[in-house]
Amino acid sequence: MLRDRVEVYEYTGIGYEPLFACRDFRVAVLNYHPELLCENITNFQKHDLTDEAFILLRGRCMLFITEDETMQNIEPIELEPLKVFNVKAGTYHTHTLSEDAMVLIVEADDTCDDNSPCIYPDDAVRTRLKEMYES
Repeated sequence: MLRDRVEVYEYTGIGYEPLFACRDFRVAVLNYHPELLCENITNFQKHDLTDEAFILLRGRCMLFITEDETMQNIEPIELEPLKVFNVKAGTYHTHTLSEDAMVLIVEADDTCDDNSPCIYPDDAVRTRLKEMYES
């Protein structure tokens, strides 16, 4: 049957879940998880080798980017539904989601902790993130 040549994926749980990988990329879904609340964010991550794309499907997602380990300059970016937001390689980023949010993520299949260093915000940075999200 021809329909057997199409695979269908869905994820309705909490947090991040890869759906499938093909050659050198993977597609994942990110749903709300309490660890993504501004006051609970534990790190900003950057991918040294590749870009990462975010597509807001529903709800609200704010992306926070920063240029270096000091986290002095953090810029909030409100994702717009069904637009592709591509975070360039080498850019530290994190995000917060509303409870009804669903974000599609496309990234290199070999993206992992080994090529994605993290920096760790303190309480003052988390407070700034919350203020940006609520304003």
